[in-house]
Amino acid sequence: MTATIEERWEPTHGAPYRPVPYRPERMEPAESLTRSAELRDRMRQRRTVRRFSSDPVPDQVVRDAIACAATAPSGAHQQPWTFVLVRDPQIRSRIREEAEREERTSYDGRLGEEWLAALRPLGTDAVKTHLTDAPALIVVFQQRYWLGEDGEKRKHYYVDESVGIAVGMLLSALHLSGLAALVHTPSPMRFLSQALERPENEKAFAVIPVGYPAEDCQVPDLRRKALDQVMVEI
Repeated sequence: MTATIEERWEPTHGAPYRPVPYRPERMEPAESLTRSAELRDRMRQRRTVRRFSSDPVPDQVVRDAIACAATAPSGAHQQPWTFVLVRDPQIRSRIREEAEREERTSYDGRLGEEWLAALRPLGTDAVKTHLTDAPALIVVFQQRYWLGEDGEKRKHYYVDESVGIAVGMLLSALHLSGLAALVHTPSPMRFLSQALERPENEKAFAVIPVGYPAEDCQVPDLRRKALDQVMVEI
């Protein structure tokens, strides 16, 4: 198989509108129904995992999942995201140490009883073994503005919404590729910018451990809302 050569993106601020044809092949209704049912069933099986095996995962599978996430829609098509793939054990250990320090402060009172009560059914605590057990971390950063090589700054738009959509697509791609993941958001997350030496325009959004579930993995006995609880038809 010949690898696709991807064109390099350049900022398009102020460029004229240049439309191109878009003619995707229309799927037959029967096939569409079959695919949607299969996808719904596979996504129903997705679970957040906090107990990971240390077994390595195929590097290209993770890269492909990130590439899928990077196709997400974004405000003014400015793609305000950076995905830092971390495999280095020492860096993952440092991230865990810093994250657990913040988590202990949170669980010892910063969160408040209402938040702690909401978390209790999930069985979470300040110990974050997933940050070192999982063979890889994807640290997602949002770019608050574009920073050119000459120091030029241009504002990005709908950054939170854009990066949130991309993370959702990342989780879906990882799950559909046979991997497990977790969205971890230690608060505050400034230490991630320092640990990963990110530029001033980037702000940490989430840490996503990636791998296979551990042999003894357990998940909370949860129930998702039924479709009629989340959808309104008018």
